Amino acid sequence: MNESNLNHKPENGTERNDTSLPSPGTGSRKIIDLTKAGTKLWRSKKVFLKVWSVVFVLSCIWILPQPRYYTCDVSLAPESTESALSGGGLSSIASSFGINLGAINNQDAIYPLLYPDLFESPEFIVSLMDIHVRTQDDKVDTDYYTYLRKHQKQNILTRPFNQAMRWLRNQFSKKKGKASGTPDKLDPFQMSEDDYMLFQEVMKNILCAHDKKTDVITITVKDQDPLICASMADSVMRRLQDFIIRYRTSKARLDVSYYQHLADSTKLEYDKSAEKYSKYCDSHKDIILQSSIQQRDEMEMDMSLKWNTYSAMLTQLQAMKAKVQERTPAFTTLKSSTVPIKPAGPKRMIFVLGMLIIATVITSLWLLRKDLFS
Repeated sequence: MNESNLNHKPENGTERNDTSLPSPGTGSRKIIDLTKAGTKLWRSKKVFLKVWSVVFVLSCIWILPQPRYYTCDVSLAPESTESALSGGGLSSIASSFGINLGAINNQDAIYPLLYPDLFESPEFIVSLMDIHVRTQDDKVDTDYYTYLRKHQKQNILTRPFNQAMRWLRNQFSKKKGKASGTPDKLDPFQMSEDDYMLFQEVMKNILCAHDKKTDVITITVKDQDPLICASMADSVMRRLQDFIIRYRTSKARLDVSYYQHLADSTKLEYDKSAEKYSKYCDSHKDIILQSSIQQRDEMEMDMSLKWNTYSAMLTQLQAMKAKVQERTPAFTTLKSSTVPIKPAGPKRMIFVLGMLIIATVITSLWLLRKDLFS
């Protein structure tokens, strides 16, 4: 290759360079002067004072009429049904990752992991409606259903709106039906719209949580009255225990009923056979005929067989009763219900402070809109 070809330059006299950088003047960034922005906001302090005053008054008007509510927590640990072979180090390691091996080896259809789902069952929620409640000031003494239906406090500002929405819902609702009125008439299979809304409210006020690592069940109840809050937490815990006990012992109780029926029937057959044998012996005292003696022996043998059958049924009955006690789970109450002293909400100061912060941010953006978007 010639040296002239290596030193060849383009005809326009410019040398090609692919690694050239753009000139500094081709692009620029817009920078907001924070000092200038702060000075502008400081000059508009009167605007902030007006906005804060209006927001503070409106926030107080909205949050002060809101009824206070209380919360109460109870914790219990149900008896573990997993065998000792399924536990050990592997179960401990799995529980640290939130995996419960006991639920895999558990023979029960309802184990602690499913207890929170039980609180969404219409049958279980309806069973809570007949619980007797009493307010702390002794002004209300009725069942839980009537208390929720007629004795709930409402915000006076939202009451007209709620009544209007309820009237519109009743006008345009396809399903017509009134509330049952009493907990005895509440049908979980087919509820009216008012009862269904009450059912949803109870599900929000009564919550159940399960800890996968420790199997601890925590029941949280929210209510407007502190005494009802604590009493409902304790009653719900008792109802849950009764439900689990009925489920765990249902098969054993059916066996007890079955063997009780067999024991009664065999006892009746034995009594008839013994009475027949006694009458025959009394009427054939001095008879020495071989046929009579053979018939007496057959009757005696039949009576003995019926007695043995009756004794076997009694033994099975006692074993089934012992099985009921064996299948009855034990619950350890870790945290009992206590009447709360301080309300859990609404947090009025936090709400007002949050509204003031939001108003400050919005006002600042509005005052600096030209500097931000121009």
